[in-house]
Amino acid sequence: MAMMVKDPGTRIDFEFDWAAACPAGQAVAASDWAVWPDEPDGVAVAAMAHGLARATVTLEGGIAGRVYRVTNRVTMTDGQIEERSMAVRVEER
Repeated sequence: MAMMVKDPGTRIDFEFDWAAACPAGQAVAASDWAVWPDEPDGVAVAAMAHGLARATVTLEGGIAGRVYRVTNRVTMTDGQIEERSMAVRVEER
């Protein structure tokens, strides 16, 4: 799992490239993002989008010193479901 760092005051985009995971002729049909733990003032999903092979999330907030797991779950055009996570460490910069 990849580790990213963000400041609690920033609003920043992260992206997963799903091209290698897409079977030939398939694309990302739907994408959803979740953050754990879900807590007051914690890292939150501000926006999300996806294209044929990429999924993007805009994250904001977070409590300095905490680590959050951010998970992207996609559904491919053939119905397959894939999931990837990254760790986001929040620290004052």
